[in-house]
Order: sequence, then C-alpha cells, then structure tokens
Amino acid sequence: MKKLAFVFATAALLASCGQNKEESTELNDPVVQPETTVEEPEVSQTVEADVYLELLSDDQMQYDKKELKVTSGQTVALTLKHTGKMDKAVMGHNFVLLKAGVEMNEFATKAMAAKETDYIPEDQSDIIAYTGVIGGGESVTITFEAPAPGTYDYLCSFPGHYSIMNGKLVVE
Repeated sequence: MKKLAFVFATAALLASCGQNKEESTELNDPVVQPETTVEEPEVSQTVEADVYLELLSDDQMQYDKKELKVTSGQTVALTLKHTGKMDKAVMGHNFVLLKAGVEMNEFATKAMAAKETDYIPEDQSDIIAYTGVIGGGESVTITFEAPAPGTYDYLCSFPGHYSIMNGKLVVE
C-alpha cells in the first residue's frame, strides 16, 4: 500500500513539474504578434488622438509589429515601449517615421553620427515624426498627423538596429 501511495505521489509530482516546465517554456518563447493596428492600448492615454498605436521593442532588437495602419489626416498617438531590461546606452530604441522615398540605408548612416541628439540627424527634412531613445522598462508617446495615402518606412535609428528594427506605416 505504501508503494502504491509513493507511486501516485511521484506521478503527481512529475505531472506538476511537467506543467510548470511547459508554462515556463511558453513564457520564454518569442511571441509573434499579428500585424494589426492597436486602436486602444491598455495603457491609458493622456493625449487626444483619432487613433492610438502601440509598438513594443525588446532586448533582442525587435519591434513587435512590422506594419501599422492609419487613415490619412488622422491625429496619431504612437506609444513606443521598451519591454527589455537593458539600459538605453547599450540597447536603446526609438521610432523614426521617414518621408516617402527616403533611402533607409542613407538615413541610418547619417543618424549613426548623431549620438548627442538621440541618433536623429540635425537635418530633419527626411523625417515625419520620431521619438527619443528609450531603454528597458521605459516608454514614450508622440503625436503626429498621418501623412498622405501611401506606404512609409519606420525604423530604429540606434546604430546597427535599422536593418532588423523596421517596418511600414500604411496610410489609407
């Protein structure tokens, strides 16, 4: 009888360990978010806007969305959140929305030389909107008017990030 109780106790213990391991694995796996527009983020907004977008960044140099959608003329409130833990000097991120036709590689090369201005070049004629650089656990919200219909590139201008951290703003 004691052996039977020991077998059941061991089986229950192993089953519960297996469940915890599975839950732990799920939490550590990267989550691929669908490419959708978030109209009302969970975070309450203190700015007035027609549409609210939320873009997450992390310590693995990734945005959670590769495409954002808005309507031309809308007032857009975009919140960039850094969900990682690293300091902005090591793994800082920003959001830079480029005007149509701007070559991303050329812009990123100019931006790398602008450390003192959060990697935003002095000549901002190629930019529609941008945030400052943030580090792990920080967030920043900007507002801007959605440009004319078309597709616009956005990127992180922190050195070396733009080739991975970029996406498209689709304006209808």
